[in-house]
Amino acid sequence: MGGMAEISPLPSIPERTLTVCRAAARLCGRLGWAPVLEVPLPTGRRLDILALEPDGGFTAIEVKSCARDFLSDGKWHEYREWCDRLFFAVDLDFPQELLPEDVGLIVAEGGEAAILRQPAEHRLAPARRKALLLRYARLAAGRLQGLCDPAGAAELRAALRVE
Repeated sequence: MGGMAEISPLPSIPERTLTVCRAAARLCGRLGWAPVLEVPLPTGRRLDILALEPDGGFTAIEVKSCARDFLSDGKWHEYREWCDRLFFAVDLDFPQELLPEDVGLIVAEGGEAAILRQPAEHRLAPARRKALLLRYARLAAGRLQGLCDPAGAAELRAALRVE
């Protein structure tokens, strides 16, 4: 193409979502939090990331790939019932002014992420915390076992009924 610079296409929505999700999960690890991705809730909803903090608290992280993704999502309010703190994780191109001020903000660039705003805290009731901790542990253990024994993973998931 004789001297013309090639312009790389923008990443697709699924690629942006995956990049932000991975960066947010890495941030969790650096903070000492234990993240589990795609956590199904009893309500039928699914958290993008649920992280267990060292003090036993739960942080939920909802990944948004673009403004349309956020504006078309009316369900994120329900996630407050399943965590002590709620964050949105977005990339640098996301219009941050769309996000509510009382929700935390994580911004990702490439494989790195940083917390730009802490969320309001809303502590879980003890019974909800215990139920969520059991769900989290069973889901994480089932996924770990699935890595060790892929052939038995479906049987284990069916027995645990967490996915």
